[in-house]
Amino acid sequence: MTDRQPPATARATEAAACARDVALIVNTYQKPRHLALVLESIAAQRGVDGRFEVIISDDGSTDGTADLVRGFAATAAFPVRFTSNPHDGFRLARTRNAGARLSASDSLLFLDGDCVLPRDHVAAYLERRRPGRALLGYCARLDEATSGRLAPESIATTDLAALANPAERRLLARRFRKAWWHTLLRHPSKPRLAGGNCGVWRQDYERVNGADERFVGWGQEDDDLGLRLRAAGVRLESILDRTWSLHVWHPVDTSATPRWRDGVNVPYFLRRGRLTACRRGLVERPATSIVWGLPADAADTPLGRGLLAHLADAPQAAAGEPCEVEIVVRPGRARFERRAECRLLLLDGPVPVEPAVRRRADQVRSVTDREGPMAAVTSPGRHPANDGDGRATPPAAMLATQIAVSATQPTVSATQTTVSATQTTVSATQTTVSATQCAVLAAVLADCG
Repeated sequence: MTDRQPPATARATEAAACARDVALIVNTYQKPRHLALVLESIAAQRGVDGRFEVIISDDGSTDGTADLVRGFAATAAFPVRFTSNPHDGFRLARTRNAGARLSASDSLLFLDGDCVLPRDHVAAYLERRRPGRALLGYCARLDEATSGRLAPESIATTDLAALANPAERRLLARRFRKAWWHTLLRHPSKPRLAGGNCGVWRQDYERVNGADERFVGWGQEDDDLGLRLRAAGVRLESILDRTWSLHVWHPVDTSATPRWRDGVNVPYFLRRGRLTACRRGLVERPATSIVWGLPADAADTPLGRGLLAHLADAPQAAAGEPCEVEIVVRPGRARFERRAECRLLLLDGPVPVEPAVRRRADQVRSVTDREGPMAAVTSPGRHPANDGDGRATPPAAMLATQIAVSATQPTVSATQTTVSATQTTVSATQTTVSATQCAVLAAVLADCG
């Protein structure tokens, strides 16, 4: 057990050596007493010897958490590892991903570090786990008095499931019945995923790129993960007919809000254009890893040519083929016409947009700067008018689409042409975008979705 991060090759070797049927990933922060109870409840699991590993993922505790885990690992009959990141606000998504990265086990069981497990908890998950299926649990809440009587040394001899009072049991039974119906009816967003007691196949978790680490602060990261798992074709089922965890009382987290809709992450969660595989999860997904659907008229506008230059090395779907992000630019003529997870409308300044196009757009971004609209861009090897040596030789028809104006020259050179009825003069050799606007476009492409 170590709280330092070894080199990548060493981590991979260690993960392979510790791999089991399931990795129990326990997130924690500044609750060593609660974590000690959880660890002892894991050690008391029955019928699963040799089938699981434990990873404690810490959100930057500065108390005795690391020492506690180190002492537990020294006597545990199963692999125990520890990882920690410097605390920077409530970052549950980051904490869970850090634990998942350390594991090479076939499936992952995410657990909160304040919820103890009945003796058959892990066995129940192993019995039902399947690829393409996420198993959703929940917790019965223990009151302060009952929680205070729990002690690590007596966990192994305590019937933890019996500690749930009748009211809590009724709530869990009702939750299971509702989840059963929602699953049967293939509800688009229910049953909701509660990440503090949830089992998922590793490949399914990797397919959605894990938890979205852009969720910072309390709430909504579990709802987001559930929606993206469904979008990836994973079936979410309740396991509350077999087992549940028990939440050990503690004061409410100061970042938690009384109402779901008041959470700091709600605006981000409710955005349109959510990608199934999030941009910042188990790995960072730069623009070059996204499958883009580019407009057919991209080469006809300065913004479109800037887009071609930025995405020259990115995978691009063929015309009409589905993609992750479809882009339409204005000024321009193209419309949203393909199946896409996110439809991005890029505007080169304050330009008019047809209502139908704006309605279909999931996200609308303006890409402009104080110097004016984007100048024309030529991307060597990508521009339809490239002559093979990186120099642009646009034909007269293409020149007629350029809008970068040479306002400082009183006369028109032989390489210039006039555009539209306004007789605006443009330079055929203008092939760069402003640095400011280039940076804005890059930021938009790195952030959308």
